[in-house]
Amino acid sequence: MVISKADQALLNKKGISVEQFAEQLKSFKTGFPYLKIDAAATVGKGVLAPSAEEITACLQVWDDYCKEGNSIVKFVPASGAASRMFKDLFAFLSAEYDAPETNFEKNFFANIDKFAFYGELDEICSKNNSASVKELIAAGNYKAVVFNLLDFTGMNYGSLPKGLLKFHSYEDDVRTAAEEHFVEGAMYAAMGSKVRLHFTVSPNHKALFEALVAERKPVYEKMFGIEYEISFSEQKQSTDTVAADAQNEPFRENGALVFRPGGHGALIENLNDIDADVIFIKNIDNVVPDRLKADTVTYKKLLAGILVGLQKKAFGYLQLIDSGKYTHEQVQEMIHFVQQSLMCRNLDIKDMEDCELVLYLRKKLNRPMRVCGMVKNVGEPGGGPFLAYNPDNTVSLQILESSQIDMNNAEAKAMFENGTHFNPVDLVCAVKNYKGEKFDLPSYVDKNTGFISHKSKNGRELKAMELPGLWNGAMSDWSTVFVEVPLITFNPVKTVNDLLRDVHQ
Repeated sequence: MVISKADQALLNKKGISVEQFAEQLKSFKTGFPYLKIDAAATVGKGVLAPSAEEITACLQVWDDYCKEGNSIVKFVPASGAASRMFKDLFAFLSAEYDAPETNFEKNFFANIDKFAFYGELDEICSKNNSASVKELIAAGNYKAVVFNLLDFTGMNYGSLPKGLLKFHSYEDDVRTAAEEHFVEGAMYAAMGSKVRLHFTVSPNHKALFEALVAERKPVYEKMFGIEYEISFSEQKQSTDTVAADAQNEPFRENGALVFRPGGHGALIENLNDIDADVIFIKNIDNVVPDRLKADTVTYKKLLAGILVGLQKKAFGYLQLIDSGKYTHEQVQEMIHFVQQSLMCRNLDIKDMEDCELVLYLRKKLNRPMRVCGMVKNVGEPGGGPFLAYNPDNTVSLQILESSQIDMNNAEAKAMFENGTHFNPVDLVCAVKNYKGEKFDLPSYVDKNTGFISHKSKNGRELKAMELPGLWNGAMSDWSTVFVEVPLITFNPVKTVNDLLRDVHQ
């Protein structure tokens, strides 16, 4: 492979080494192996279903932890554009017909005044077309309404990120998705009178997010009597991946290498830059109005309470190991904790010498930890909780996507299809060791869990590579615990019409 001066300059600009570049190209040729799974995680077998008494106890654990001066951050991936939310409306704009014909289009226009953005849309239509939304609809000018919603000359919703879209209406206000995270942060992630929020954003939208914060942060500080510390980061260019052609050679345009964003797995670098004891992670579009927030708050605190409770035990065992003053009974207790509480099994543990066993236990106890909410599977596409084999031949809990499982293997396919739970991206993470030192999160990534997709660009086949997903392979070597949470805590907005569902009204 010949690397030109222009190639080297581009690699240098992105912060990608020649070795990383060669490794990426090699992955296109070798592909990524399927993961071997042991079973789908279910209640009683990897998924906890706490009783009412246990929930109450965990909520108290979390409330006490928040009073101890520990550092907490709410981390919200918010860099994606909302264009996919409006694909049906984009299709309507380019359709040969002018009045709504599909059920989606009819539902959108029949309930248009129920959207939180309706008031602003009405003003824009009056300004740009000298007619209100309802007047345009009455005149059959449906496309003008959609154009004003999506185009940059109107509200520009076709290009903005989800975080900046108006999601919910209140008696005297409307809130964007980002603002709902401001509110959630105050409800379960406050350290005394301070709430720290971190949004990952695209460079194109950072100034807009900063403007929103400048305008709206004082409103919520007054509402909750707290102080917000809100920060932003962008996906690092060093996490971009090179595109390949059909022959697995670098894809080029006008002689230049083509790179693509590495997917949400790239955000492990952003997460690694956060200095906090506990980090909440939740997608930007999974929010509800205040009237429905109680369950979300309860179960977020539950996950966090379970996390810090398990972490406290792990820290105690690590201090014991490092002191060298432990008994046989205490070692057995540690084995039970790793196997039963952290659900990490090693089939070879019975053959280990004492020294080897203690080193193994220390390794499994001394790593990042996450507690993940799981909802019952209702047919949503996406990943779920499984017991899977790791490179070191241990079996532990993992969040897996269908692309990671060999669907030609009947047994593996049946395990995936019979999974009882779904991953709503509802995580609480502990990222420091018992000495208060940060773990280096990228070193816990399983690089063999990436993914190659086939696309086309200007009529040419293009292969794109995504890095191990943030909550999949990027956290593969973390201690992981799954907890069943109610479906009401999972309310994503995949299309604009999802905002018409009762949970968003």
